[in-house]
Amino acid sequence: MFWIAIPFTVLGLAMAWLIGTDPLSSFRNGAPPVEKLTFERTILGSDGVRLLVRAGGSQPMTIAQVQVDDAYWQFTQTPPGPIARGATAWVQLPFPWVVGEAHGVKILTNTGATFKREIPVAVATPTVDSMSFVSQAALGVFVGILPVAIGLMFYPVLRGVGRNGMDFLLALTVGLLAFLVIDAVAEALELAGEAAALFQGPVMVILTTMGSFLLLMAVGRSRGTPTGLALSTFIALGIGLHNLGEGLAIGASFASGAADLGIFLVLGFTLHNITEGIGIAAPILKVRPPLWTFAGLTLLAGGPAVAGLWIGSLAYAPQWSALALAVGAGAILQVIAEVGSLLVRRSGETHVSFFTPAAMTGLATGAGLMYVTAMLVKI
Repeated sequence: MFWIAIPFTVLGLAMAWLIGTDPLSSFRNGAPPVEKLTFERTILGSDGVRLLVRAGGSQPMTIAQVQVDDAYWQFTQTPPGPIARGATAWVQLPFPWVVGEAHGVKILTNTGATFKREIPVAVATPTVDSMSFVSQAALGVFVGILPVAIGLMFYPVLRGVGRNGMDFLLALTVGLLAFLVIDAVAEALELAGEAAALFQGPVMVILTTMGSFLLLMAVGRSRGTPTGLALSTFIALGIGLHNLGEGLAIGASFASGAADLGIFLVLGFTLHNITEGIGIAAPILKVRPPLWTFAGLTLLAGGPAVAGLWIGSLAYAPQWSALALAVGAGAILQVIAEVGSLLVRRSGETHVSFFTPAAMTGLATGAGLMYVTAMLVKI
């Protein structure tokens, strides 16, 4: 214990000296501190505009004035006063926004720094009263649960495939999951770029992805290499975490007023996710599980879309969406490793398993199907 206490004691003394003597004062030349302000949420209601902002500068920052469409407006800040680094505050503006119009908000600090937020289409932000949890749940079922269930309905047809057919389906699963990993990481990095700099978005995404992958690999291998129903469960879990991110995207599109975009996303995600159900069914074609197993796999893979839609429409923040997508990407990486391992064991020769005509065709088909159906989602 004595040797452990020594470095912590030295660190504490060094920090106390640094705070007490302020040796950096001689380096200050009167320049204003570096200021960063990130807009995390914008809420439009009958009482005006509410903005959730997060400070990320080197010193606490003070909001001095707020402009909307180049005109100054009175505002109320909660909590009042300077905003500490990493802290958030709500800014309330009694601005009579116009439905369908574009508005621009500009925040000025007491040092003269300005930060802008564009509202491309002004519509009332959904609330529990205007968009009930029941209707959101029904939408989430249509996006996540229904297409996965339809994909699993191919199970009886797929059971008659031979060895080459089984290799094709397992490789198809790897192909579609590989597409999901690339897509999830790309979206997570894009969202991370919108978050406050203090979250270190790209680093957060990569570390979370790898951490999720390693944790699930450890859990999955704790009782041996997963096969059959266990492997299908891991596939459903990985897809479910990815569908959580998809639900966030749909909910956020409605919250931002892009209702047509949200409907288009719903149709695109529905077709996109049918292929995922086929991938979940592949490892259990020779198992014949009971019917309730299919219901459980469907809920595990598609249910998170419901939660994602709720969160996205009512409490959207880019860093948490990026985090959810990164966790999903790590989970899918774990599934790719396990399905690939299964393909290797089936062939008995590691240098042959992924290069048979059936496997190569499956990889290309899985990635191609996901790419084509994703064209319906990307705007």
